[in-house]
Amino acid sequence: VQLQASGGGTGQAGGSLRLSCEASGVRRLALIWFRQAPGKEREFVASINWNGGSTFYGDSVKGRFTISRDNAKNTATLQMNNLMPEDTAVYYCAAGSNYRIPNRFDFRGQGTQVTVSS
Repeated sequence: VQLQASGGGTGQAGGSLRLSCEASGVRRLALIWFRQAPGKEREFVASINWNGGSTFYGDSVKGRFTISRDNAKNTATLQMNNLMPEDTAVYYCAAGSNYRIPNRFDFRGQGTQVTVSS
């Protein structure tokens, strides 16, 4: 299993960024995005089931972020719109057996930094 997040960078408040997770060996697993800001606990962002048919979002990103996956390309994407400074964090992708229980993940990749300026 390999998970590698990319696409982070600096965005403006109200703007958009798109993160990608290159995910090999996890085709039958849910894919999950987490984030962690300095001095804060890890926060669930979004998850998607194995075939992309069902999604689940954390309250703080609902309506602004969209998760999707393409199993043919072994990738998951997190489209982040209407960014806010509090979205600043390191974002990680992970894989687990149940997209509705995202904290029980089995694998996690390296993170990518997202910084949102006001």
